[in-house]
Amino acid sequence: MSEKVEEKTTTDDTLKSTLSLIKQSVEELEMSNDVYEYLRVPNRFVEAAVPVEMDDGSINVFTSYRSQHNNVLGPFKGGIRFHPDSTADEVKALSMWMTLKCSLVGTPFGGGKGAVVCDPRKMSIREKERVSRGYVRAMGSVLGPETDIPAPDVYTDAQVMAWMADEYATMMREPNFGVVTGKPIAVGGCVGREEATSRGCVYIAKEAARTLDIPIKGARVAVQGAGNVGGFAALLMEEEGCKIVGISDSRGGIYDPAGLSIKDVMAHKKSTGSLEGISGVKEITNQELLALDCDILIPAAMENQITGKNAADVKARIVVEGANGPTTPEGDQILKENDILVVPDVMANSGGVTVSYFEWVQNNYGFSWDFATVDKHLREKMVEAFNNVYGFYCERCIGSDMRTGAYMYAIKKLAEAMQYRGWLRNGIYT
Repeated sequence: MSEKVEEKTTTDDTLKSTLSLIKQSVEELEMSNDVYEYLRVPNRFVEAAVPVEMDDGSINVFTSYRSQHNNVLGPFKGGIRFHPDSTADEVKALSMWMTLKCSLVGTPFGGGKGAVVCDPRKMSIREKERVSRGYVRAMGSVLGPETDIPAPDVYTDAQVMAWMADEYATMMREPNFGVVTGKPIAVGGCVGREEATSRGCVYIAKEAARTLDIPIKGARVAVQGAGNVGGFAALLMEEEGCKIVGISDSRGGIYDPAGLSIKDVMAHKKSTGSLEGISGVKEITNQELLALDCDILIPAAMENQITGKNAADVKARIVVEGANGPTTPEGDQILKENDILVVPDVMANSGGVTVSYFEWVQNNYGFSWDFATVDKHLREKMVEAFNNVYGFYCERCIGSDMRTGAYMYAIKKLAEAMQYRGWLRNGIYT
């Protein structure tokens, strides 16, 4: 077998491919290499030990990270994940993506990301709380509502953010809950934050369908992932009149060409923990889901799902990346050759950081918006971002792909900010 067929993408590969695309974008924009130099490494990267007393009295010392990539547009912003496989390179790459996301959607933040190398699924609620508070004690000196504002990510949630906000308030001796977003409503959270990534993804999918003259009502949609992003996205697409022909979780998926009742599917998953055992549908694998005959494919689960091995099997006309990094560079190239429009993750799943921005604004000003206001502003932000990037892509990236267009558009805005702030003494362009 060729190396391409045997490809295995690691977090180190993800960082390398991200840097390669940033460098390529800088070169295609004919910008000074100084722009790339500012973007190729985080402004600050912190690794710290988080000692935690477990319920049995033993001490576990967990490794934690915080990557603060670039703050030319404003304070660092990005999630904290609890995951046993997190690495320094992964966190750095994710912080770079956050910088690009914030630039694309016009939020006044820079990119940040954090992680604790642990498995919260094997912890009690109190052990998870101690890890959350320990992270803030370890990283508190580099966090702050005007410095770096974390949010939920993989295996973290509103409760984790509440613990972190409380620990920060204890350290600072003032209840400034704006230090994190994604909090419960009772302690300064924002309505609509939980499903914000999914809603943003759906608004992007609708705009992408419009550009290709695909009627959204009746459009056939397949969703990989039935969790917070994929499950909500499937429900919302169904509400828009789409026909959801397939959906999957980590164990496998289900398919019905006549369309699934996503409300019933998600109720089954909530009660049983999986999609198995649903009557009247065909059970399929995650790989088979990616190859379903559909108009829109939303990979909203894990990274590296569409690769050089299976990209040729994708039949969708549009791929909207709800997950971070679901398509490898080899997969990207094949989708491009097959004229499949890929809406990249840095734009497609930026609804979360957009509503996090709304939460931060509300915390700073001491008031709250209703859901209709939040949703209106989210829709406007996502539609504007798509049209800006798609227009730029059509104008500047003929023969390229939308991912490159998105990177170029974001970097152009970042470089202009660097120029105005005096970071680029010799100018933006070569």
